[in-house]
Order: sequence, then structure tokens, then C-alpha cells
Amino acid sequence: MSSVDVSNEAVLIEARCTMLGADCAGCGGWSNQVHSSYLRFPADVLSAGKRVRLCLRVRRFVCGNALCERRTFVEQIAGLIRRYGRWTERLRSTLAAVGLALAGRAGARMAGVFGVAVSRSTVLRLVEALLDPEPPVPRVLGVDEYATRKGRFYGTVLVDVETRRPVDLLPDRAASSLAAWLAERPGVEVVCRDRAPFFAEGATIGAPQAVQVADRWHLWHNLSEAAERCVAQHRGCLGVLAREPVEFAAAAPPPKEMTGSPWPTGHRFADRIRDRHAIVHSLLAAGHSRRSIGRQLHMTHRTVKRLVDAVVPEDLFQGQWQNRPTVLDEYKPYLDDRWNHGCTNAWALWEEIVPLGYKGSYQRVRAYLREKRLSPGPVSARPPTPRTVSGWILRHPENLTESEQMRLKAVLAHCPELDALAGHVRSFARMLTERGGERLPEWLDAVRQDDLPTIHTLAAGIDRDRDAVIAGLTLPWSSGVVEGHANRIKMLKRQMFGRAGFALLRKRVLLAT
Repeated sequence: MSSVDVSNEAVLIEARCTMLGADCAGCGGWSNQVHSSYLRFPADVLSAGKRVRLCLRVRRFVCGNALCERRTFVEQIAGLIRRYGRWTERLRSTLAAVGLALAGRAGARMAGVFGVAVSRSTVLRLVEALLDPEPPVPRVLGVDEYATRKGRFYGTVLVDVETRRPVDLLPDRAASSLAAWLAERPGVEVVCRDRAPFFAEGATIGAPQAVQVADRWHLWHNLSEAAERCVAQHRGCLGVLAREPVEFAAAAPPPKEMTGSPWPTGHRFADRIRDRHAIVHSLLAAGHSRRSIGRQLHMTHRTVKRLVDAVVPEDLFQGQWQNRPTVLDEYKPYLDDRWNHGCTNAWALWEEIVPLGYKGSYQRVRAYLREKRLSPGPVSARPPTPRTVSGWILRHPENLTESEQMRLKAVLAHCPELDALAGHVRSFARMLTERGGERLPEWLDAVRQDDLPTIHTLAAGIDRDRDAVIAGLTLPWSSGVVEGHANRIKMLKRQMFGRAGFALLRKRVLLAT
């Protein structure tokens, strides 16, 4: 073998093949009758920053089978090149690895760094040509869904929880597909899943010997959703945090009618909305339909609906500035309480709330108290939202600020149902963190004794899946690693810009490191 420097960009390596014979690609027969020699120039990987092209002098044989359509054929070098190949196997495997990591467009750009000009479709074809991996049989299997088209089509991803490696992808999330996959692999001992019914059914049918483990994060998430719905049903009890003084409210004169608009008359935005409101209502009075008004004024159906539903233009200004959250909202109940007790000095109140964690300015406190002085009606803080109160209940008491603890204590003292809810949430949290799954039946019995319909619905669902939930609250296994691979699949799909068919996506998920 000799090396000849052809140019500054390429290196030509010449080699002779010394095979005694070769197999005919047409009929599979063996021949050693040399007809002539033949040159091939496959490209190889870069060497010292220069492109490399091999010059192979191979022999052309004559097929001895008279019935063979292929009269002559060329000898092949196993492990170096393949029939009709323009690259060596080493360069082909390199481009396939680039395609696995970067997909089509980015892979084609990276291939240019290796001195090979290929299209994105060629890179994807190299990935598709790879052999399908043989799925192993994990002992602890994690199961979750991934979206091929969110809201419409879903598949199933299977992960070995112990090695944290993906095992296989299924084209759907049907219970029958998972059951068939598990039936072919009886070595699965533990199945980690969420509480979806199709995964529970598939695991029960396909692997009856396996222990099913419900994921702890999903259990806590379901509890948080039920807790927020329960607080929303008792939102009337949250007004205790913004209750107005009866004496002041009775003595105060009726408040003036306010538009609530941040834009005064003459402001260009206000005038434009008033003009649109007048035009829409005039066309509506003239007998035009909403669709016709939208076509004439080039407005969407939603915009026309908002203008039609507004009796006066000022109704369209609501919510643009009044309900914006501020850093003072958390401390307004404290300021209201101190105001009702006779402390009206803004500077003194600002000094009192700074140790409580307030990080805003003194001017904001002074503006709030000035509004209380000048307003004809009582000004008090808005009650917290159900999500805020449910967040206080779900968080550990040590992670709440002093103000949040005071407000939560006031709500729970005023509403026995929310007090019972807080007790059930905290007992479930202790059971989850301490891995005390054996206490679940007692928790379910305690929940059923209180008048909490949303928590009863959650308890009924947990009771139907009791064994898996107890295992999830006891065993160390969870589906966290599976959720990570579901997010990775999203990235791989977006990387291929709509060309992520199931076969190609499966190879990228299973073969890419």
C-alpha cells in the first residue's frame, strides 16, 4: 500500500486486493476466473485535517453460471466497502452517528466539517438503514406516554429504571400493545407507571406476576388538583382576609360611580376603543350580523364579540390595571388590621412590614394608605385566590412566611372544611415522604368521614388502584426517569421538523447515546 499526496485538500491511498475469488451477486456462485481489473474510489474519514479517498484496484470476475443475468462482477472487501458504496464503512458509520445525534439538517452541516457533502435526506437514510436494536428484558420497567401529535396521537415509551436507558417505543398507548410487549418478556418484576387506566390494564394482563408501582409525583399532583377544587368550592370563606369593618362601611357615604379606566378622555387608546364600540353597535342596530361586521371592519370574531357584549366602552377597560399583582398584596391584610386599630402613619407601618419580608418601597405603602384616606368607601385587600390558599396548604409550614402563616391560620379557623382538608393533605405528605404506604387505608377512612366531595372523588380513584398506590408510597421506585425520556423525545421530534416518523424516531431514541 502506498500513499500519494494529490493536493492540499485530499490524500489518495492506493491499494491492491489479493482475494482468490468472489461470490456472484446475481446467483451466489463462486468464481475465480479473472476477467479484468477495476478501480474504485471510496471516500474515508479525515486524516490530519485532509480529506482521504482510497484508490482500490480490485478484480472483475466472470460468472460461471450460464443462466446468471450478471455476466461479470467485482470482488468486495468485507468491512471496508459495500456494493455501489461511495464511502468506506468507517465513514458511513461516522455519518450515521452524526445523524443519530443531530438528525437531518444539523447532521448535514456537521458532515461538511468532516469534508463530506451530503443532504439532510441522505443523513436520515443512513440512520434508517441501521439495524433495529433488540429490546432487552429489564427487571424494573418504567412506562409513560409521549405525544406524536399533542392532544390527538400518543405513543408509549418503555425505560429500564435501573439503568435509566430507554428499552423500546410503542406506536400507541393502547393496553393491548403494552400487554403484548410484556407477554413476550416474562422477566419484568416491577412496572412503574402513572395512574392512567390503559397502562394499569396492560400491565395487569401482560405481566400479572409484576408489582405495579404508582408514581409518587402523580399522586401528589392529583391531590393538589383536588385540594384546589375544594378550596374553590369554599371561596366564600376566603373573604375573612379582606373583611370590611362594619362600623366604617355603615357610616361611609355611597361610593361614586367610577369607570375604572386608566385612560382619560382624549387618550388615543381610549378614543379608538370608544370609536370602535360606537361603530360596531351602530352596525349591529342597522341589522348587520356579527360575521358581517367582522368582515367590514377587518376584526376577528372574538374582538367583535367583546365589543358587542360591552354595554359601555368603559366595560372594556376593566382588568387592565386594577387587578395587577404587586409586592404589597401579601401585606395588605396586615396594613388593614393595623389601620383598623388606629395606626395610620405610613412610615411606621412600612417599618413594621419590612421585618416581615416586604421588599418594596415606602412610597407604595404611602400610596395605599393615601387611597384609604381619600376613598369615600372602605379600601381593603382583595381576598387571595383559591390557588394561592391551596398553595399555602400544600407547602410545608416551615416554607411559609410569617404573613402567609397568619393568613392561612385565619382561613382555617373560619372554615372547618378547609381545616379538615389541611389535615388530610399534611397526613398524606407525611405518608409520602416517610414511605408509610401501610397507613393509606387509615387515610382513606379518615377522608370519607369529612364532607369534602372533591377529596372523596380522589379517594375513590386511589381505592380502585390501592395496591399500586401502596407500592408507590412504600417502594423506592418511581417514574421520574421516564418523564425525563418523554421530554427528550419532544426534543428529538422538534429536531427533525416533522419528519419524525415512528421508525426513525424509535431508532434515534434507542440508539442515540
